[in-house]
Amino acid sequence: MKNKYTILALVAALGVVSCQEKVPADVVGTMDAKVKDSVIVYEEYMGDEPTKPEETEFYEPKVPVVKPGEKGSAPSDAIVLFDGTSLDDWISTNDSTAAKWHLNKDGSMTVNDKTGNIQTKQNFGDIQLHIEWKSPLPVQREGQNRANSGVFLNGIYEVQVLDQNDNPTYVNGQVGSIYKQHVPLAMASVPTGEWNTYDIIYHAPEFNKDGGKIKSGDITVIHNGVLVQDHVEIKGTTPYVGWPKNPPHGKGPLMLQDHGDDSRVSYRNIWVREL
Repeated sequence: MKNKYTILALVAALGVVSCQEKVPADVVGTMDAKVKDSVIVYEEYMGDEPTKPEETEFYEPKVPVVKPGEKGSAPSDAIVLFDGTSLDDWISTNDSTAAKWHLNKDGSMTVNDKTGNIQTKQNFGDIQLHIEWKSPLPVQREGQNRANSGVFLNGIYEVQVLDQNDNPTYVNGQVGSIYKQHVPLAMASVPTGEWNTYDIIYHAPEFNKDGGKIKSGDITVIHNGVLVQDHVEIKGTTPYVGWPKNPPHGKGPLMLQDHGDDSRVSYRNIWVREL
């Protein structure tokens, strides 16, 4: 059946025959070969090849200068979302009131159990995100109920936060997973109670005017310097139960999860660069 539909689609697109006409086997073979053997061609590299080095050099547009941060601090063009001094850039997801999580003396914040998720006041599209988190000591419980939280891009696509150390669970829900969608390439957590880093590149999906998704988003995650998600496709939302959904959306907040089970996960040094 697959070959039949492939043939019909190709024939219709190329206008070779009407839907009633039979396609000769040799023609079908040629069309299949064109589909399978198609290659990428760059138009700017066609024509006569340059013979002088300066013919392939250009000096515009100028590349913007960004001063890198030091020891994980934000680069000069970043938007700092949490520097340890206040929760002013965050609100409660439930009712848009002030964020009710604990602000700690060490420059971190900790989930305040059962007060709900918090999210940024500002909305974002494509971003580079840096965020640091740690699971608490002493350890309590196991599986998905040990230091469970999550980083939600656009407020709906979750990168899992979990204390995975000596704590097996389903692999598409373990630390570093795109929840229920993509298993991480490695488990790269530091010891429980120490600070982890996530550096995340997120490109949002695109939708047409009728709300249909026409381009999937993607996520790359580097966990403590280790690549754990490599430009993976966002197939939709990341629900605990059911299939991913694709509601149309524009920019959205960064959201952090209160799992509602005294997770006690802490966060610090959160910044983004808009892409």
